[in-house]
Amino acid sequence: MAQNIYDRPDFFAGYSDLSRSVRGLDGASEWPAVRALLPDLAGKRIVDLGCGFGWFSRFAVSQGAKSVLALDISENMIARARADTAEAAITYEIADLEHLELAGASFDFAYSSLALHYIEDFAGLVATVHQALLPGSHFLFTIEHPIFMAPTRPDWTTDAEGRRIWPLDRYSVEGARTTDWLASGVVKQHRKLATTLNTLIAAGFSIRHVEEWSPNDEELRDNPDWAREMDRPMFLLISTQR
Repeated sequence: MAQNIYDRPDFFAGYSDLSRSVRGLDGASEWPAVRALLPDLAGKRIVDLGCGFGWFSRFAVSQGAKSVLALDISENMIARARADTAEAAITYEIADLEHLELAGASFDFAYSSLALHYIEDFAGLVATVHQALLPGSHFLFTIEHPIFMAPTRPDWTTDAEGRRIWPLDRYSVEGARTTDWLASGVVKQHRKLATTLNTLIAAGFSIRHVEEWSPNDEELRDNPDWAREMDRPMFLLISTQR
């Protein structure tokens, strides 16, 4: 079973105060880049893996999606999503993505935002998603970049000359990483970039776009504190097609 850190009161309280939790998709720095990769959602049957508060699910319906199956392991997340949703086209369910079952050829698009780096059996999940999509359908997801996840102590340091340094180590040692983020003992699953891409290819997906997100000039002008994101990628965006 995947770790359900979001139902811990301390973690959920901290997560609820994040910009992406308060402002939704517009509060997520990577959202403009993600939105640019979306296919036309009109008429699509969508599965949202790790739906959180339901921000993307509601967006998809606003863009004409026929239906959204929105899944999350967290009871807190699902309760909040249901409370904030009036759209009948969205079905929220509690589900463990480590042991996910989806009906074959039942979706036109699969989406996931910052959830799959918590999954140990990534290959199993990718195979499940592949068989659940109709031929030609897209699978778009974001995860924390492996350079961001790999370090033993993932925090900036400064060298003797005052330069900002990201302490990358153990990149080729894949597996669990335990960090303190909003709460202690958060477990993520580090995989090399090649492992992620090759797992998708082995499952039958074609890679359509890979983006190691960083802010553009306009975003840096509006958010000068994002300058550190130019020194190491935080997010990885991957678009695939069945």
